[in-house]
Amino acid sequence: MVTVMGIDPGLAETGIGVVSGKGLTVSDYSFGHIRTSKDENTPARLHLIYHRISEAIAIKKPDALVVEAVFSLERYPKSGILLGKVVGVILLAGCTAGIPVTEIPVREAKKILSGNGNSSKAQLERSVRDFLRHKEPIRPDHASDALALALIGLFRHNRPHP
Repeated sequence: MVTVMGIDPGLAETGIGVVSGKGLTVSDYSFGHIRTSKDENTPARLHLIYHRISEAIAIKKPDALVVEAVFSLERYPKSGILLGKVVGVILLAGCTAGIPVTEIPVREAKKILSGNGNSSKAQLERSVRDFLRHKEPIRPDHASDALALALIGLFRHNRPHP
């Protein structure tokens, strides 16, 4: 049995998804999110994210951590810089806990789970929900994205090696 934690980073909201299983079979999963207040300064928000991720790691004891790779939109370069800071504290939390961390581009996650690298957030959420046989929509979106990353980590961890 392997447990993988997926994290969809964001300064305002970071999604967390955890799956346990073997091969393509998921035996257990959970999800949630971390919200930070725009009234706080960036260092305080990053500290909260680091602290909550570290707590989640201590509770769930994952074998691996998968985080969405940093991307930047040409129109909004500052958002890419902020996202990089969030990913940095997530990488630090994983490293501090001694857990291997993998970064996966969002298009790759979408392609693996929905068959289309350009699928919408709604399509990805539906693919995750269908795979897990979860009846209700998975909210917030960041949590379903985090579950998608965790599923990919589980699939890769459990694939047969030649």
